[in-house]
Amino acid sequence: MTALLARDPLLSVVGDAADAGQAIRKAQELQPDLILLDNHLPGVNGVDALPGLRQAAPAACVLMLTVSEDEDDLARALRGGASGYLLKTMEGDALTAAIGRAMQGDSVIAPEMMSKLVAAYRGATQFSQPEAASGTVTLPAVDDSAATRQTVLASLSPRERDVLRGIARGASNKEIAREHGIAETTVKIHVQHLLRKLDVSSRVHAAVIATEQGLVDAD
Repeated sequence: MTALLARDPLLSVVGDAADAGQAIRKAQELQPDLILLDNHLPGVNGVDALPGLRQAAPAACVLMLTVSEDEDDLARALRGGASGYLLKTMEGDALTAAIGRAMQGDSVIAPEMMSKLVAAYRGATQFSQPEAASGTVTLPAVDDSAATRQTVLASLSPRERDVLRGIARGASNKEIAREHGIAETTVKIHVQHLLRKLDVSSRVHAAVIATEQGLVDAD
């Protein structure tokens, strides 16, 4: 993993740890910008170590990087303050791209986990995620009215629907722009409009709505 990340000149691995206790000590000592956390650690699971890591390095962004595709692990990670949930099966370039997006404030979820995110979201009353240097914030509940959501989705322009599909697949603005042959700044504007129209505060919320309404599989 260290060798893989070292291939990106923008990334520097400052430390690693074999278990949760060592990770917390090193996080407190090194104060990293970002922590990649496996869920399967000796002794304490990664999701159980999240509160200690957040306390040891409050400004650090924590990304789960694991083989677990368990819905409960995903839900607990997001509640615990993880900025994203990635799978070890992803390609190296996709991992470094996800790290970059997380550092810009995006929530990054493996595309394979999006349907499980919807299930976890339905089963929880509130999720929390890191907000730069200020603890956690609670994600507002998404409107449960299917009719309301369908009405809003029907009002979207074809391009906005394309962008929303990309968000639901976990694509970055750059990837969406490349796919549709438009400028990345144009995608950013569409994303802002989508969040306002859907009355949500994050890309994760938008992805939840798109997935629930079957937009990802739509023609």
